[in-house]
Amino acid sequence: MKTYIVGGWVRDRLLEQDGRKPPHTGDRDWVVVGSSPEEMLALGYKPVGRDFPVFLHPQTGEEYALARTERKSAPGYRGFVVHAAPDVSLEQDLQRRDLTINAMALDEQERLIDPHQGHADLRRRILQHVGPAFVEDPVRILRLARFAARFPDFWQEIARGLMEDQPARMIEVLADTGLLARLAPELVFSSAVLAALNRCAQHGAPLAVRVAVLASCAASSDGLRACLERLRADTDSSQLARLLFDVRADLHSATTARELASVLERADALRRAPRFAQLLAAFAALEGPGVERWLAAAAAASAVDAGAIAARVGPDPAAIAQAVAAARRDAIAATIATDH
Repeated sequence: MKTYIVGGWVRDRLLEQDGRKPPHTGDRDWVVVGSSPEEMLALGYKPVGRDFPVFLHPQTGEEYALARTERKSAPGYRGFVVHAAPDVSLEQDLQRRDLTINAMALDEQERLIDPHQGHADLRRRILQHVGPAFVEDPVRILRLARFAARFPDFWQEIARGLMEDQPARMIEVLADTGLLARLAPELVFSSAVLAALNRCAQHGAPLAVRVAVLASCAASSDGLRACLERLRADTDSSQLARLLFDVRADLHSATTARELASVLERADALRRAPRFAQLLAAFAALEGPGVERWLAAAAAASAVDAGAIAARVGPDPAAIAQAVAAARRDAIAATIATDH
C-alpha cells in the first residue's frame, strides 16, 4: 500500500514554489495504490464515498481515495463505470483526470510524479486536457473556465487559436461547450462573422485583424470594451477592434469627400497608415470588396503638402489646420471625380 498527494493541492504547492500564489494551507487529497476497501476499514479509515471508495483518515480527517479508472457508460455527469482495485496504478488514476496541471502527484518523500508534463504547462500557463475527459464529461469545461480566470495569460491561448488555419472552429467549440458564453457574453456570433474570421486566415491576416472581426459582433461599445478587458486582449488588437466597431457603419456609407475625410481623421489614417490598412482588411473580411476607394482617399489626403500650406497661411495653428483639412477634402473630391 502506497499513498500519494494528488490534484489541486499539488498544483497550488507548485504555484507557491514558483512565487505565483500565497502559501497554501488547504486539506490534501490522497490516492491509495495497492489497497482495498477491506484493508482501509481494518486500518481505521472511515468510508464516505457513495460512488467510489473514499475514506477519511482516522487522525487527520483528510480524504484518501483508492486508485481507480473510469469508463464512460451513459450520458450525464454520473454516467461512468468505476474500477477501483489494488492493481490500479497511480499512472492509471492520473490518466482519468481533466487537465495536465491536475494530473500530478507527490510521493511520501514529496517527489513529483508528473507523467503528463503538468508542471511545464503550469509554468507556461497552458490549460491542456489529459485525455477524452472533455468529450466524456462536458461539465468539466466549466472547471476550465474557472481555471482560466486564474491565469493572466489565458489570452495567449485564445490568440494562438485565432491564428490557426480554421479559427472559426475554435469559436464553435467554445460556443458548443458553453465556455464562450462565460468568457465573452457580450459577443453574439453569426455564421457571417465566423466565415469572415476564416477569410482572415486564408489571407494571412495578423492577430489584430482577426480580433477586430471577432469582436465586431459585440452588442454595444461598452460591452466590447468589457469583453476585451476580461480577455486581457493585447493593446493593438483592442484598439483596432474598438476602432472598427466605431467606424464600420461609416466605412460602408460614406460617399462625399467631407464624409471620407472625417472617417480618415477619426481613424488617424494618415499618421497610422499600417493600422488603417489593418482596419480596411478587417472591414473587407466582413463586408467584401470596396476598400479601394478608401485606399485612394487616404493616398490623396497624404499627398497634400501640409508644410507648404503652413508656410503660405502663416503662424495661426487653427488657420493652418483648416487650410490643410480643406486641401485634403479637395484632393479626395478630385479622386472621387476621377473614379466616376
